[in-house]
Amino acid sequence: MKNSFKIAVAFILSIILVGCKKEEKSPSYNKGDLTIFTDESFQSVTEALADGYMINYPETRIKVVTKKEDLGFLDLLNDKAKVVVMSRNLSPEEIKTYEDRTDLKFLPAKFAADAVVFVVPKDSPKESISIEEINEGLLSDKKEFIFDGTNSSNLNFVAEKLKKQPKDLQFSIIPGNQNIIEELGKYPGKIGVIGLNTFSRPYDKASEKLRDMVKVLPVVEKGKQYNPDFEGLRTMKYPFTRVLYFLANEGNFNIANGFMRFSCTHLGQKIVQKEGLQPYNLYRREVQMR
Repeated sequence: MKNSFKIAVAFILSIILVGCKKEEKSPSYNKGDLTIFTDESFQSVTEALADGYMINYPETRIKVVTKKEDLGFLDLLNDKAKVVVMSRNLSPEEIKTYEDRTDLKFLPAKFAADAVVFVVPKDSPKESISIEEINEGLLSDKKEFIFDGTNSSNLNFVAEKLKKQPKDLQFSIIPGNQNIIEELGKYPGKIGVIGLNTFSRPYDKASEKLRDMVKVLPVVEKGKQYNPDFEGLRTMKYPFTRVLYFLANEGNFNIANGFMRFSCTHLGQKIVQKEGLQPYNLYRREVQMR
């Protein structure tokens, strides 16, 4: 009788333990680990959103890893990443490959308008730059423009805007957006090409220091001058405005999809705004009082 009782208790405990194990492995948006791959150009806004998510869901642990945009996308396709941040448009072939590899529909989670900006030292006499100058300069052996590397989001986006392949452009390299700003003064006549989020945070001392080292050039297109400010980004009239979006390799509502949804909510969009970027889903509202 005692043996039968012990067997029954053991059986019940085994069921409970199996149930607990299944519960631990079940998808959850409010606990667990996630690694996000992002290009260094939008590392700051990605980290700010990750911090906001972890504050709201203390049982989550999100790690932001910087990786060149194209390499991060390849890792997503090869199931080495659950979430990546992208800025360039994917080709139809890339979209098909994404859908085939992940068995998901291509649904980019757009969360911010950022920009590629052209900078010169503060004491430079140059006050603006035209699309024609950029196009001609990037085909010249003089290599007047300095990018943060190949496979980077900044190079990809400028090439896409000019309807060129990155491999066809001529440019110099200084690894890292911040390094470009800090070292630009050593190369007279050169123009740095960086991501706006590198120094867009309005109340951040490090960003303020970087902004004080360079002058952001307005871009002239068809005789009109455009700045990468909130208005230029909101209307997307600044020619090198780009939309940042998340891509996931996760079919259920786990932490990856939870994080992406959070980034597009009101709270997530306020974080984007505090980063000095234009929220994608939060626009200024005009109310008439009578």
